[in-house]
Amino acid sequence: MEARVPLIDDGQVPPLLARHFEGGDPGVIVRALASVPELAEVAIPFIGTVLGPGSLPAVPKEVAVLRTSALLDCRYCIDSRTVAATEMGLDRALVQAALATPAGERLPGLDDAMAAVVAWIDAVAVGTGPVPDRTFAAVAAVLAAHQIVELTVVVGTTVLLNRFCTSLALPTSAETRAALAQQGFSS
Repeated sequence: MEARVPLIDDGQVPPLLARHFEGGDPGVIVRALASVPELAEVAIPFIGTVLGPGSLPAVPKEVAVLRTSALLDCRYCIDSRTVAATEMGLDRALVQAALATPAGERLPGLDDAMAAVVAWIDAVAVGTGPVPDRTFAAVAAVLAAHQIVELTVVVGTTVLLNRFCTSLALPTSAETRAALAQQGFSS
């Protein structure tokens, strides 16, 4: 399936965004955002900051992105984050559980701390209304307040990206499909 909007290529890059294309293909999200340079100029650094290193350890952050993408069924995000998760060394069983376990169910093999984090992710990603007090109490027992804020922003930003990618039918690259196949996952 082709993207529903044109993806800006090297010959069409607005001058304001040239630096994002200097290192090669910046990916379909940046290429789609580049059609609105003023928005891209704000969104690209924001996304990079949210998904980049922070106070939250890498594993819960990556699980948040992968799990949210799976719950919202964003094919592009599932594919790209499955590759990223396995390349960063996430346990294959954890990746598969994050992808396949229904919302609100405990992922198999998790300790209580990670189960509390995943329960928070599920509640933020697919819940309606406030997160239940019990879910907050469980995550507050394992994460500091600033980490809960960061985790919530990661999940919220991932929801935004999932809707963006799915609505615009952004395609998974051939390289990502090949990496998924090599890792034993299917796209």
